[in-house]
Amino acid sequence: MSHIVTVQDAVTAFEPWMEPTDAELDAIEREMSVILADVDLLDAHIVTLDRTPTEVDDRRIRRARRRALAARVALVNRAAGATVPGGAA
Repeated sequence: MSHIVTVQDAVTAFEPWMEPTDAELDAIEREMSVILADVDLLDAHIVTLDRTPTEVDDRRIRRARRRALAARVALVNRAAGATVPGGAA
């Protein structure tokens, strides 16, 4: 008879000292618009997995792709604006 033994890392993976830091939570908050736009894009693709995409599906994917790209550009621009000295953009 073999015994089932848990792996120590799996047992301690949710210890309080392993919580995300404030800096990590702030980074997630800054990137939330990109995360949500990527989720919308994935949803648009998932809808078309089991069928042939219609014209409406194609438009939905294009719109979601543009929103995801716009969110990434906005994030990069915010990050670049924060690091440029003297206020020059």
